[in-house]
Amino acid sequence: MNDYDALRDYLMRQKQMELVLSFEQIEEIIGAALPRAANRASWWDTSRSPDIQMPQREACLAAGFKATRMPDGQTVRFTKQKNDRRRPG
Repeated sequence: MNDYDALRDYLMRQKQMELVLSFEQIEEIIGAALPRAANRASWWDTSRSPDIQMPQREACLAAGFKATRMPDGQTVRFTKQKNDRRRPG
């Protein structure tokens, strides 16, 4: 089981096109502390280096969301992607 499966499952249940979660809320969802690297915007960037597997990025993409760390450094915006963007091509 991936540490971020709970985040994937949480996102998959969301009906809204966009939501913002604090690091504290994400930690509550996954039942663990986020690593220090989560403070870097690049750690959340779902469009960066797709050849390098990162579990938090895979969880977001599997749920159909793009993740972007917000400028406040303490929250992450999750934006639902259109279905055609999730298909390989």
